[in-house]
Amino acid sequence: MFTGIIEDLGKIISIEKEQENVHLTVESNLTPELKIDQSVAHNGVCLTVVSINNKQYTVTAIKETLEKTNLYTLKEQDEVNLERAMVLGARLDGHIVQGHVDQVGICTNKHEEDGSWRFDFSYDPKLSNVTIEKGSITVNGVSLTVVNSTKNGFSVAIIPYTYEHTVFKNIIKDTIVNLEFDVIGKYVKRLTEAY
Repeated sequence: MFTGIIEDLGKIISIEKEQENVHLTVESNLTPELKIDQSVAHNGVCLTVVSINNKQYTVTAIKETLEKTNLYTLKEQDEVNLERAMVLGARLDGHIVQGHVDQVGICTNKHEEDGSWRFDFSYDPKLSNVTIEKGSITVNGVSLTVVNSTKNGFSVAIIPYTYEHTVFKNIIKDTIVNLEFDVIGKYVKRLTEAY
């Protein structure tokens, strides 16, 4: 479990393909605090640390993960949002995030609004995911509040701190992002569909 509060920006140092798996080596200030087998969210995707070497660590993404997230778009030197797993008993500053991406979305617009930024995203409605006004959404692992909700899209407002300290500063129109919809909303939707 995660909170959607980004701890660090990591840099992709190398990408190695092994059969249908991809090994991502990341450089991060968090590395000295990591352990092998620990879960770390990368742009909202929960991946397991498989090796550590000084300030770099490696995680492995399998075919299923690559097909359902934006990890396949990463290149060497790209930045990724990083968050370690939540500690029980600590404050929950964002919202409950599983690190299981529901689907990808696309940035359809980005505009500055007197010191903050508004991002509009669309997603394929065939997967039956929904957002609600003032509800929670996770974009590339960042816990956010939905500002505007439509059938297959939503908007979020980004404060300067979040813009500067996450990959939001690199998102432009047509950027593919990872979306994790609110876990409570998903369960409520599933229950109402069952009856």
